[in-house]
Formats: sequence, C-alpha cells, structure tokens
Amino acid sequence: MIEEQGNKTLFSRSEKTNMQSAAPLAVRMRPRTIDEFIGQKHFLGPGKLLKRMLAADKLSSLIFYGPPGVGKTSLAMVIANYTKEKFHYLSAPAATVNDIRQIIASARDRLAAAGERTVLFIDEIHRFNRAQQDVLLDDVEEGVLILIGATTENPFFAINSPLISRSTVFNFEPLGEDDILQLLKAAISDKERGLGKFDIETDDKALQFLAVMSDGDARRALTALEVGVLSQAPKGQAIGGQNKIKFGLDTAKESIQQKTIYYDGTGDTHYDLASAFQKSMRGSDPDATVYWLARLIAGGEDPRFIARRIAVCAAEDVGNADPMATVLASAAVQISEFVGFPEAQLPLAQAALYVACAPKSNASSSAVWNAVADVKTQPTIPVPKHLKDSHYQAAKKTGIGADYKYPHDFEGGFVPQEYLPGQVRKKYYDPKDSGYEKNIKQYLQKLQTLIQNRK
Repeated sequence: MIEEQGNKTLFSRSEKTNMQSAAPLAVRMRPRTIDEFIGQKHFLGPGKLLKRMLAADKLSSLIFYGPPGVGKTSLAMVIANYTKEKFHYLSAPAATVNDIRQIIASARDRLAAAGERTVLFIDEIHRFNRAQQDVLLDDVEEGVLILIGATTENPFFAINSPLISRSTVFNFEPLGEDDILQLLKAAISDKERGLGKFDIETDDKALQFLAVMSDGDARRALTALEVGVLSQAPKGQAIGGQNKIKFGLDTAKESIQQKTIYYDGTGDTHYDLASAFQKSMRGSDPDATVYWLARLIAGGEDPRFIARRIAVCAAEDVGNADPMATVLASAAVQISEFVGFPEAQLPLAQAALYVACAPKSNASSSAVWNAVADVKTQPTIPVPKHLKDSHYQAAKKTGIGADYKYPHDFEGGFVPQEYLPGQVRKKYYDPKDSGYEKNIKQYLQKLQTLIQNRK
C-alpha cells in the first residue's frame, strides 16, 4: 500500500523492508542526513555555501556537476529529507514535457494556496533537449520551482544558459581513497542497511585495493564489496550465523576485475586529457606525456585523434627546431590508422615522446598566424608583375615575368629581388636559436650579408 504524507511517498513497513532488501548495497547505504554524507567538503564542509543554505532551509536552484558515483543523486535525496518544501524527482531519460507541466501546475497551486514552494530534482538533466529545458525557465525565474539538476556533462555546454544563470553550479569531485574506505567500513558494520548481519573478516589491503580501483566512484566500490561478500554467503544465512566470510585481497581483485576509468569521449574528460597531453609535449615532460597518452588510450580514445594531436604539436611547438618530429608524427598517423589498437600505442608513444624531448620553436607557427591575421585585416596587395605566372604566350607579350631573376642562374643559388612589396614588407619568420632552426637562422643571416655586399 502506498500513502502520501507531506512531501514523502511512504510504503507499509513490510513493503518498505522488501524493497530495501532488494536494493543494491550502494542504494541502501545512501546517506540519510547531511552528517552521513561523505565527500565534497569544498562546498559541504563546515561554513561552506551549500551547508549554510541547507541549515537555513533557503535553497535556490542548483546544478550538481560531476562524474558518476560521487554523490549527486544521494545529496539530492538528503535534501529531499531535509527541506520543508515539496520535493519531486524526475529522471530525464524517462520524463516528458507533460510530466514537467504537471509538476509546475501543482507547484503553482501549492504556492498560491499555502505559500509553499516546490523542489524539483531532475537526474541527468543534460538528457533534456533545449525545448524541454525551456519549459522550466519562467517558473524557475519566478521562484515557483526550485530546480536541482544533476549532470555528468559540463553544464555550461549541456544546459541552457538562462537556466545556468538562474542556478548555482556545484562541481562534484571524485571521492578520495579515505572517503571510499570510510564508506566500505560503514557498509560492513551497518546491520540495518549494510552487510553487518554477516560475519565478515576483511583486511586493510583488500579495502584499500577497492578504494584505489574504484577511482573515486563510491557505487563501484560498494558494488564490488557486495559481490565479494554475497558470493560467499550461504543462502538464507541469518544474523549471527556461524559461517565466517573472508574478504581478502584475492576476493577484492575478483570482485572488481579491473579499475574504473571514467572517460567521456565527447565531453570535458576528452578535451581536458587532450589538452594535458599536448601541453606536456610542449612543456618537454616525457613522463607526463606518456601518462596522459595512457589515459587517452585506456579511455578508448580514437587513435586517429591522438595521432592528430601529436602531429599538431610537432608542427606548432617543435617546427623547424627538429623537422624530424613532423616526419615521425606523420608516420604515427599512418601506422596507427593502419594497425589499430593495441599495437597503435607503440608508434603513438614513440612519436609523442620524440616531440616531448625535441627542442622547441613556434617560429613557423607564429609566422603563419601573423601572416594570416594581416591578410584578413590589412589591404590585399596584388602579386608583383615579375612574380606572376608566365607560362602562356600572352604573358610574354605583356611583359609578365620578364623581370624575374632565376636564383639558380646566380652564385650560391641566390639573388636579391623583391618578393613582397615594400609597403607591406614585414618580418614574419624569426628563427630561434633552438635545435636545427639555429642553422636556418645562420643561413638567413648569411643571405642578408650577401644582399648588403651586393648593394
């Protein structure tokens, strides 16, 4: 039997017991109060903003942003128990515009009749399209609804700007190892919601292993613990049963199989890792370079994307200081596309480490950036007559190309002549004293000396 009481849906005691026992450990162990909530001290610690808002029961619209398993939904459920306002829950993938409109209508009635506001929590709010999000705008702005949205994607890209401007964004961070250990120990000892009814013998190494391998995801750590315990528990074992369950390191390894690697191939993780990878190559740190490369590979990134990043860095940040960097990067592009993973990691690593360890110069990059900027913003100049194409009969009759001097007809394969008109003459390429580019700089200085001597 289901009853409505205030802002909570209540079940009969037997129904509630049955549903709780069927729920996964990670669900059963969700915090019931702010004091039970673990992690996110940067906004839930003593005196922090959200803690003060909850203590005063003065909520504004909130956006919870962060990776899976860090407490976004759990905190929303805590707020549901904490606030005196009416609380509604919607899962964006299953909700419709009609669901939203019904909640808005009841929220308006409640506010008009009793002066009570309504809190609407939307899980995975990024799954709402722009039109669905727009339905919320007016009522959030007018204060009819207090919106709490949870998302794993950057809200500044995934959520409408007007909703963002009306909300406070809280960035959830992965839980620390100590936080995960605290959750695991609580689950082992809790007889009401956790695994405390079993006689479990564990050790710190096993729990530490789960804390590391879950990579800040509480749900994954608790699920692995539950799998390891229940797979050894005799069916129907009661509280105080005589069968001891040993949860050691080997059991922990079997329960979690492999480390969680959170990676969103189209979101922030994708771009942040790519940025760290390229900046490490530019910064000449081979160890950081290969670590961020490994993160991209382990996350399932397309080898062509990784190869393109290496090629860009080779041209932009190494350039003519070591032209071989671009050659190796080009080879990595071709080989990685040809062989695919896992073998592609070898040429990718070779090229990335070569770029990281090569002397650096962005002189060629700066040259083309500045030239393109001038072409786009300065008056366009015509090609000088002596540089125009003269490979047709009519050109000779009009004197096109007649004054062109063929450099190979002169000593050293060089002769001074105007290639860029004087009114726009500008030094775009300024070689650096780095690697092979030092030789280029010396050669260009030699040509300038020849020009001066021939005047």
